[in-house]
Amino acid sequence: ESRPFASYGSALHIALPQAPRAGQLLTLLIDYEAGEGPGVCWLSPEQTAGKQKPYMYTQGQAVLNRSFFPCFDTPSVKFTYSATVKVPEGFTAVMSATSWEKQKDNTFVFKMSQPIPSYLIAVVVGDIVSADVGPRSRVWAEPCLIEAAKKEYDGVIEEFLVVGEKLFGPYVWGRYDILFMPPSFPFGGMENPCLTFVTPCLLAGDRSLVDVIIHEISHSWFGNLVTNATWGEFWLNEGFTMYAQRRISTEVYGLPYTCLEAATGRALLRQHMDATGEDHPLNKLRVVIEPGFCLFLGVNPDDTYNETPYEKGYCFVSYLAHLVGNQSKFDAFLQAYVNRFKFQSITADDTLGFFLEYFPELKEKGVDSIPGFEFDRWLNTPGWPPYLPDLSPGQQLMRPADELAELWAADGLNMEAIEAVDITGWRTYQLVYFLDQVLQKSPLPEGNVKRLSKMYPKISKAQNAELRLRWCQIVLKNNLEAEYSKVKDFLHSQGKQKYTLPLYRAMWGGPEAARALAMETFSATAPQLHVNVQNYVKKILGLGGAE
Repeated sequence: ESRPFASYGSALHIALPQAPRAGQLLTLLIDYEAGEGPGVCWLSPEQTAGKQKPYMYTQGQAVLNRSFFPCFDTPSVKFTYSATVKVPEGFTAVMSATSWEKQKDNTFVFKMSQPIPSYLIAVVVGDIVSADVGPRSRVWAEPCLIEAAKKEYDGVIEEFLVVGEKLFGPYVWGRYDILFMPPSFPFGGMENPCLTFVTPCLLAGDRSLVDVIIHEISHSWFGNLVTNATWGEFWLNEGFTMYAQRRISTEVYGLPYTCLEAATGRALLRQHMDATGEDHPLNKLRVVIEPGFCLFLGVNPDDTYNETPYEKGYCFVSYLAHLVGNQSKFDAFLQAYVNRFKFQSITADDTLGFFLEYFPELKEKGVDSIPGFEFDRWLNTPGWPPYLPDLSPGQQLMRPADELAELWAADGLNMEAIEAVDITGWRTYQLVYFLDQVLQKSPLPEGNVKRLSKMYPKISKAQNAELRLRWCQIVLKNNLEAEYSKVKDFLHSQGKQKYTLPLYRAMWGGPEAARALAMETFSATAPQLHVNVQNYVKKILGLGGAE
């Protein structure tokens, strides 16, 4: 029988004919139909890049796969799976599986031979094709995007995998393929094993956003192999993955660039905490289920998604590395940690207990209870991280960007000084950092943004989504109506939650013309947005929607 559970799913109770013995294997056959729920996304042709054929994908994290198939939908349970998928002619199915084969009648058979939690099972059916980009990697995309995808990722994935293996131990999933989703996909990436789903926004044309792939690759060890047992300790997935991503990035791109990228992350954490208030209960690493703050007993874990588990979690892992005081020793600890807990779901107590067991000299010193930095405080007290890793190596890239932003914020523009700064060699995150500073100083004196736009077409006409987002934010903060069309174009071109919501917030907080732009853009693009994103935008625009 089906019994009520929460607003996001019901519980299936099954009475067995007789009580089983402990350890006995049961075969349970459940006949069910699915497709209406939020985990299964049906796209009309206009929501795809090719605009010709419909498309279907599933998104399991955090608790949506229960609407796709009956399962123990908790990250604390892991299992292997197999699936047979029959699709119409002209369509291809792919899944997050270690092996797959195409049989007759357009039927595909998949097997995942490693145990994974329910949220990592995913399927896509669409008009998709693939191209090899490495010895164990291929890219999948709609035919109109496949050339761009191959060009952008040829050869780079293997480089990241090799560095990841050197740092964290063997890559156990066999293949690492990437699937470029339709533009309405609401996330940057989803680390489904063997087959990462990513936003087509990553196809910048100049490999400038490949660090998102490093993040998803890092999940192959942290998240997919060692998994948080509850969503209340999501930082075990994301904090460790941010740390791993930045370790790989340091090996590949060097420390200054990685520090610059981490500074952008810290700025996002600052924005988030300023918006929610530091002492908001979500700003803890361990989000507890308690009567006063009923997380997961009626609050959908998806609605608790924010920067804290990522960036505050990163700071806590960095603090553990700082306690060790030696990078190669800490790298060795991470390898031992992965090896100890692989294919398991664990709690923060398991992680920290293993850390103290691995470094008995630190345990002896009582590092878990240093006043102000107690492990308990890190986990259970909301607010800004007690320790921040040193990002000063990034200064050589930040300083010129800071100085240039100062020049553009001045009352009378010193064009001679501005023209003396050559930004042609700046990489994405240096430009992003520069734009973040300009945005912080906005609104700029009358006419400055117009001059800036003209001076740097590399920024104001960029195709790179991270640059486009920030340029749109600057346009809105400075009421530059002449460039409102850029905001509209960007929101028409993609539906990623992280880009869409900040722009609607900025429009709605602006003058009448900006609010009109918000309404006009939303009514035109709503059908192409993911239902969650539609609801969040409705809420911002006061049209009802998500609470």
